[in-house]
Amino acid sequence: MPENGSPGFYVKEGGKLFEKGEKIIYGKTGVCVVEDIAERAVPGGKRLYYTLRPLYQSGNVIFAPADSDKIFMRPIITRQDAEKLIEDVPKIRESALSDGFSDETEIRSCEELLQLAISIYERRKEARRMKRKLSFTYENRLHRAEQVLFGELAAVLEVEPESVPGLLFAAIKD
Repeated sequence: MPENGSPGFYVKEGGKLFEKGEKIIYGKTGVCVVEDIAERAVPGGKRLYYTLRPLYQSGNVIFAPADSDKIFMRPIITRQDAEKLIEDVPKIRESALSDGFSDETEIRSCEELLQLAISIYERRKEARRMKRKLSFTYENRLHRAEQVLFGELAAVLEVEPESVPGLLFAAIKD
């Protein structure tokens, strides 16, 4: 098993591998369940891989090298963290509106995803006021942020992803 050479990517804090049955965030795919951890034959030897099943994409299976830092992996947040995030939505919205839009390519935390989504919602609102459409790039980025954020919160709170926007945005409706 690999050592903790890339904290935050393929292992939990403390250098431990994710465990079978654990729910994790896998890149832009979102919530996945670790189905298996096994060595697989690759050119030049063997390599440890996670077998991941995306929670909201039926029929898909992902084989991810456990020692790769090319795609971000982390454990999903706790229920307590999810409830705190929902409670903090007004503060996060204020921050998103004052700080503006982030052009970072890799947003990793729920709070960052929420800030991104709020920033793009505001851009969309402004575009509609001007009788314009939001660009495809922003719409695509918003869709991906929503997919990961809503999926993670749904998994933690044990609700359907479709009900998450109501939970998040009830406190900030204009």
